[in-house]
Amino acid sequence: MFKKLFFFTSIACIFFAFCLLLYAQSEKNPEEGSFSIFFMGQKVGYEEYSWQADEDGYLLSVKGRMTKPVRMEIKRLYIWMNKSFIPTRFEFEGSVSGVSQEISSNLAGGRAENVIRVAGQEQQNVVKIKRDAFLLPNPVFSPYMVITKKFGCSLQAPLELSAYIIPQMESPFTLEPDEERPCTLIMKLGPTQVELVADETGILKAVNIPSQDLRVTRDR
Repeated sequence: MFKKLFFFTSIACIFFAFCLLLYAQSEKNPEEGSFSIFFMGQKVGYEEYSWQADEDGYLLSVKGRMTKPVRMEIKRLYIWMNKSFIPTRFEFEGSVSGVSQEISSNLAGGRAENVIRVAGQEQQNVVKIKRDAFLLPNPVFSPYMVITKKFGCSLQAPLELSAYIIPQMESPFTLEPDEERPCTLIMKLGPTQVELVADETGILKAVNIPSQDLRVTRDR
């Protein structure tokens, strides 16, 4: 009897250790992908992203470039979040309309402490925002995946949320499920409507902004 109990206990321990190993590997290996950006039916740019999870939360990193409607290069963009998808830090280096920019922000308790360097000039500011505001640096599209990661296909009713168009301003928006298209979220940000299409796991597949004739589609 003791030998059988020892045998089953050993098997259970091995199985538990194997599950922990698989979980650790899934946390270590990032999700990676790329998006193509289309403006007025013409491909005008791309973004490549990496989504990394660890014991503290998530890290979204992005690089890419776009020629229209705004000329932009993303050398590096990082958004750190906790397990509740609340942003804690933001970094950006690149150029907009040919002007080099660097932004670094620390976020905590509804405050964003920003250091902004534009064309060699530095300024600092502190902005009060909602603690759970989503960071949406304009005109970058990969950060919309934070919304689809958080809600996936589970949203049943409209929500009033907030976006920090970092580092300019905070803007409220409404998020609601599309009743005719599963795993599609309709985001109403002022006069602009943004369609976020995801899969069952919350992976962002497409971003559509009809009023601006902008379409972003996932390549891989």
